Amino acid sequence: MAQADVQTTAGNETLLVKQMKLNIEHLYQTVGQSPDYVIRHYSRSVEPGLTAAVVYNANLSNRQAIDDVITHLFDESRPCEQERDEHLNPLHWVMAQASLIGSAAKSMNWKTVIRAVVTGDLIIFVEGSSEAVIVFTQGMEWRAITEPTTQVTIRGPKDSFTESFSTNISLIRRRVKNENLWLEMFTVGDLTETDVAVMYINGLADEKVIQEMRKRLNAIREDGILESGTIEKHLMDKKLSPFPTIYDTERPDGVVGHLMDGRIAVIVDGTPFVLIAPVTFFQFFQSVEDVYQLSDIGVLIRLLRYVGYFISLMLPALYIAAITFHQEMIPTPLLISLVAQREGVPFPVIVEALLMELSFELMREAGVRMPRAVGQAVSIVGALILGQAAVQAGIVSAAMVIIVAATGIASFTAPAFNIAISVRILRFVLMILASVFGLFGILIGLFILVAHLSSLKSIGMPYFAFNLKRGQGKG
Repeated sequence: MAQADVQTTAGNETLLVKQMKLNIEHLYQTVGQSPDYVIRHYSRSVEPGLTAAVVYNANLSNRQAIDDVITHLFDESRPCEQERDEHLNPLHWVMAQASLIGSAAKSMNWKTVIRAVVTGDLIIFVEGSSEAVIVFTQGMEWRAITEPTTQVTIRGPKDSFTESFSTNISLIRRRVKNENLWLEMFTVGDLTETDVAVMYINGLADEKVIQEMRKRLNAIREDGILESGTIEKHLMDKKLSPFPTIYDTERPDGVVGHLMDGRIAVIVDGTPFVLIAPVTFFQFFQSVEDVYQLSDIGVLIRLLRYVGYFISLMLPALYIAAITFHQEMIPTPLLISLVAQREGVPFPVIVEALLMELSFELMREAGVRMPRAVGQAVSIVGALILGQAAVQAGIVSAAMVIIVAATGIASFTAPAFNIAISVRILRFVLMILASVFGLFGILIGLFILVAHLSSLKSIGMPYFAFNLKRGQGKG
């Protein structure tokens, strides 16, 4: 059967036709005659008389809701309202009756109808009508709301986002009961057609940033969007950088805090991580728990995070530079102890440091990928045994084991996982510079690092600013 026989067009839109049989055949061909799409024919002889067909996906739809709709429409023994007023137009009667028990809409656009049925909605075709009634009957199973797993806090709410799009939006709206909390919908992905929502507080978010966000989302050309990380890559101003310029979180209270600071939240269907933009470098060291503590305690904890980040970035490089080029900077008793420890080590200090750092990174990655029941125990025991054995075998010195252990512990102080990854990469660069040029090489690396941070932008806003202005409104 030719496509022209079952379709009419208006502009760029493909429309339904009045022959119900042709509409059903076209729909069935469009979805590849998949067996999980159910088609049922019904008729109603009493007023208003009609012939109709319902189509739904058995794996995505709520069967109880579908049964309720079908019983309400086609049970002739049950009296229906509005029969006398709209019996001359069966489609209007079906729409009115379906609206009594659920959310319903009409459409004559094939693209709208196809998207509705593939997401779990019920489609009702009526003989003689070029429109279809869409009833919201989505009933997919989702993971329940649980405690956050990547951003754990001692004090504060214990709920986190899930893979359910509507649940994530409701968790935010439950906390911000204000008419200025606006939401805009986008569909991204040529194959997946993933729902993406942009939320912001009107009057606090900068209108220029909102327009730039719309522009970048509309410019995304991807076959599939499976996680918010794919969206994040397209929102970043500069992709070749170890530093994240988009913040991600699984905490609803954290998202609300950013919204009240004038930022924008991007919610992607199917992922529990919500994106926040624009952000600055320093905001990656702020935890939502800081707001719940006394101000002086929050400031102290935040300073400890900065110190931990500096230690994880600089400590191995400073040790290499001091041992290799600047022994005069080390107190004499400590220098004698360090030299005595390294007496039997056959490798230069840079090789020793690289071996230990790589071993630590391998154990950390293995601990993450292993089953949860044994991963933590294996990583801890492995680190202790490996470090002790390496010292006894004379491969590394005891001081190097202490340096690497302190560096690893300090790297866990950052509350954001992606900012901690950046220091794991840059640490090796500074170690190599320190082994070649000493402290001068470290200063060169830091100078380049600060210059790079100053050049970064987050959705057009300066990334290395101490804090972005709040309440720029529509200016």
